[in-house]
Amino acid sequence: MSKSSLITMSLLALPLLAVPAQAETDTLREALAQTYVTNPTLTSEREVLKAADANVAIARAGSRPTLSAIAGIDRDLSRRGIFGPNLDKSLDLTVGADLSLPLFQGGRVKNNIRAAKARVEAGRASLRAVEGDVFVEAVSAYMDVILNRAIVELNQNQVRVLDTNLQATGDRFEIGDVTRTDVAQSEARLQLAQANLASAEGRLAGAVETFRRVIGDKPADELAPPPPLPPLPDTAEAAVQIALGENPDYEAIIAQAQAARYDTKAARAARLPTVSAVGSGTYVDSFNDGLDSDGSVTSVGLSSRIPIYQGGLPAAQIRRAQAFEGQLLEQRVATERGVVALTRSAFATYEAAQRAIAANEVAVEANELALEGARLENSIGTRTILEVLNAEQELLNAQVALVTARRDAYVAGFRLLNAMGQAEAADLGLDGGPLYDPLGNYRAVAADWSDWAGDPDPEPIATSTVLPEERPALSEGVTDADQ
Repeated sequence: MSKSSLITMSLLALPLLAVPAQAETDTLREALAQTYVTNPTLTSEREVLKAADANVAIARAGSRPTLSAIAGIDRDLSRRGIFGPNLDKSLDLTVGADLSLPLFQGGRVKNNIRAAKARVEAGRASLRAVEGDVFVEAVSAYMDVILNRAIVELNQNQVRVLDTNLQATGDRFEIGDVTRTDVAQSEARLQLAQANLASAEGRLAGAVETFRRVIGDKPADELAPPPPLPPLPDTAEAAVQIALGENPDYEAIIAQAQAARYDTKAARAARLPTVSAVGSGTYVDSFNDGLDSDGSVTSVGLSSRIPIYQGGLPAAQIRRAQAFEGQLLEQRVATERGVVALTRSAFATYEAAQRAIAANEVAVEANELALEGARLENSIGTRTILEVLNAEQELLNAQVALVTARRDAYVAGFRLLNAMGQAEAADLGLDGGPLYDPLGNYRAVAADWSDWAGDPDPEPIATSTVLPEERPALSEGVTDADQ
């Protein structure tokens, strides 16, 4: 299935409305939108890409003219020998300018620019990869809260049921209908259920904190069920084929290997001559009482540097560049293997979870019937209290397995989308507010000629999850801005 068709039936196909600042998040759409705007992993990766954009301008500067001015004032303190016996105590003012324009650099600048551009492409792919990974983490966090809340609710219900069973068993013991053993078994199961409930509540608290860390908000008291996943490939082979064409991690390593190849070509330029056009002008004024105390000179010409022997430096630099290129070529194969393994694993997990859902739905229905029968048969004396308790526990286990399988299926399906390069903001329809445009900064800085251009001092975009009551008390003389 093509990427365009998957996007058409996207997980979040409706346009996203602008997400206002809020204390809680109650839908997966809001969770992903909040993550996209404020997650520090994403915002920091955008800054990494900005640095790659600036490297293009740095590389281009090597092909541009340079102009420098010089100015100085000096005075002779002594003279001897061929400089004459007379000491000229006048001040000399010297002002000049030098202009140099590279004409030929052996291909170094050209290949440095190509390498920088390739690394920008790699940076954009890496940003897409980070987007997908962070969204997978956000989906997992969202589904984990839903899962753990369901498990807590099931365990709470189990505690209530077992508490009622214990009271009923105690009443029957008072009239001699059951033994002390039955009461002890009921009490033991109740205590075990309370212990399981405490453990489930602890896991829920951990899931809530993971939600806050990844998404930046605490979850609402009621989280809406996630929207259905888009249709996924029918076979693992089809999924791998899509992944190898669109996985951003794989695209990034290919671009990095290409950049390394340009680095090797740039290193070879160290053995070639360079040619520059040069111009200079100098003005001197001696500030004395004599005539003709000032003068000037201007010149233009060509300057060439022809390397003959450099102590083996160029060869060593070329070998180093080739080694880095070889390293990235090997990493490309490793990344390819990882993409194939990740895609096949996610596909298999998704398929297994789907089968587990179907099996556990049947198991829940069967265990409900079994429990109902066990209770009825216990009331007429053909089943023991222990058998009823076992039936209740088996029903709880099946219910927990069912909600876990549903969570696993959704997360595995989303991981599969991410492995195929289709879990990024553009794919998920997060377009209510403007999406981050990696080309915007590139256009602004990559071709800039100014030495004095710059950006405002950076401020964090990601939001803090520290609550006001959690912040430490300020020391004397320390302000909020200092923290």
